[in-house]
Amino acid sequence: MVVREPRVGVGLLVYRDDDVLLVRRHGSHGAGTWSPPGGYLDHGEDPAGCAAREAREETDIDVAPPRFAGVTNDVFPAEGKHFVTLWFESEHTGGEASIAAPGELTDVRWFPRRQLPSPLFLPFEHFLAGELLRT
Repeated sequence: MVVREPRVGVGLLVYRDDDVLLVRRHGSHGAGTWSPPGGYLDHGEDPAGCAAREAREETDIDVAPPRFAGVTNDVFPAEGKHFVTLWFESEHTGGEASIAAPGELTDVRWFPRRQLPSPLFLPFEHFLAGELLRT
């Protein structure tokens, strides 16, 4: 029997005025969907630091220190993947958003918070729907 353990994912909602930065995923589960920048938490890494690192690595922007926003439980049955996703929020502080990780995304854009594109990445849908883990 193969035991698959959940991984820890991190997502960062980056705001600039009334807009939020989203990337179109590529090369992984959820390919073609829109999501905030994010990725895997590395061993020993601070989760908020991971969120800022992922935004920089994927989109070449700088952000203010991220604030914790919630946790979602995200299962992808078809892919056999399970993530516990830590969500953070921050403000854009510098840099022009661009595709800095072409193997991971195909587009990066600012969207009005009330006019998000579709389709959205499953963990981001869970976050927006308020499907957060509670203590």
